[in-house]
Amino acid sequence: MKKLNLDDAQPEYDETDPEGYRAGQLKVGPLIGAATMAGGYYEVPPGQANCPYHYESDEEWLLVLEGRLTVRHPEGEDVLEAGDLVCFPAGPEGAHKLTNNGDAPVRMLIVSTANLPAVAVYPDSDKIGVWTPGRVDNIMVRRESGVDYYDRET
Repeated sequence: MKKLNLDDAQPEYDETDPEGYRAGQLKVGPLIGAATMAGGYYEVPPGQANCPYHYESDEEWLLVLEGRLTVRHPEGEDVLEAGDLVCFPAGPEGAHKLTNNGDAPVRMLIVSTANLPAVAVYPDSDKIGVWTPGRVDNIMVRRESGVDYYDRET
């Protein structure tokens, strides 16, 4: 059995993330030997979000470990506190954006199924992302770039 203590874990920051989206992340699944589930441990500084408003093809669970987190969702906004657990269902009804509007860091754990390929839709920017096994054919496109099913087929 592999074990990870989140109190000792150190999320990593990507210096290329734009202002407003500078959150640290640690992919925990590989560290505990997960094969069919994915998990991300996040640290979100004040004024930052972990990613843009989106929904996915997989269900996600969010557990707030520390701090106060503002969740934008299709019905509006709610504030979650340490110990709060929510589920974002697959599809548009599970759309969400997680922002720290407080003055102290937020720590949270997000767990989901790890089905590939996976799809995420970003309604605010009208983008769709597809993630594939091995990440060799990942793509992010705008809906307007869509082509007909038979485009370029012979």
